[in-house]
Amino acid sequence: MSRPRPTSNRATVHDVAAAAGVSRGTVSRVLNGGYVSPTSRAAIVAAIAEVGYVPNTAARNLVTQRSQAVGFIVLEPHSLFLEDPNIGSIMLGANSVLSVAEYQMVSLVIDSDRDTKRVARYLSGGFVDGAVIVSARVHDPITRVVTDLKLPATFVGHPPDLAQEIPFVGVDNVGSAREITTRLAATGRRRIGMIAAALNRDSGADRLAGFRQALGDRFDPRLVAEVPLYDYSCGVDGMRALLAQSPHVDGVFAASDAVAAGAIQVLREAGRTVPGDVGVVGFDDSSWALRTNPPLSTVHQPAKEIGARAADLVLSQINGDHIAAGGALLPTPVVWRDSA
Repeated sequence: MSRPRPTSNRATVHDVAAAAGVSRGTVSRVLNGGYVSPTSRAAIVAAIAEVGYVPNTAARNLVTQRSQAVGFIVLEPHSLFLEDPNIGSIMLGANSVLSVAEYQMVSLVIDSDRDTKRVARYLSGGFVDGAVIVSARVHDPITRVVTDLKLPATFVGHPPDLAQEIPFVGVDNVGSAREITTRLAATGRRRIGMIAAALNRDSGADRLAGFRQALGDRFDPRLVAEVPLYDYSCGVDGMRALLAQSPHVDGVFAASDAVAAGAIQVLREAGRTVPGDVGVVGFDDSSWALRTNPPLSTVHQPAKEIGARAADLVLSQINGDHIAAGGALLPTPVVWRDSA
């Protein structure tokens, strides 16, 4: 026969202990991740369900000095945070790992100096135990805050000024850009341009470097259109700039799939066929790559895996595990479709 539920509005640790036939200290050890015998643990788990106990997270956090939260910090405009499938996949990958570990993910978007100051105060206040940071720029204030606080953190990408002891997860942007540009050139294209986005980030600068390496002596700086963001509208602007500079361009490497989609739209409006007149390739293998007509040749970026690996590294730091210096680069195979 089951015991009656406690008469108070909220069951307590004392109620759980009485129902399980153990001490309150034993219950507390289970709730805080400590060791108890399998028999006692099973009895406590059953008692928690029986009396309807809900842990007081705030009280526990005061004792453990942990928030059980990890920040997911994106240094991009709000519109890009909502529209970029790559960021969304990174976020879902991170959340899947944090959820299993019973950590809450807190999304923080930085789109202005005011946002930067607000997030810096938030991080300094101890509201999160660690952070996954996406799209940090060179000399970014958030990088300095994380370094000064010694906050457990992992960067997606590798800003050149990142401290040696802070791990990162990313891809070989230089090598991947070089590989897909080389393959585009092998289709017989002679005037290959690039819509180079986000050159204030390591990913954007590295993709331009890989493009330049692939072309070697054929590289023409006049065939590079610089745009600020990895988004569709920047692809539109960049392609218009390329056509104005070089109407006979016959190949385009767009720094992201969204940029490539904008470029293809402009080429269509200009009466150019893809890939007949102009071969177009992108980067990410995101949902944009299958929404273009024709489907886009691109570099597959394992965004969800990147997010998961980044979150796992943050949790390892929180738990005091040894983390090797440096970072991890995940594989990025070329996915060849019909756009080039």
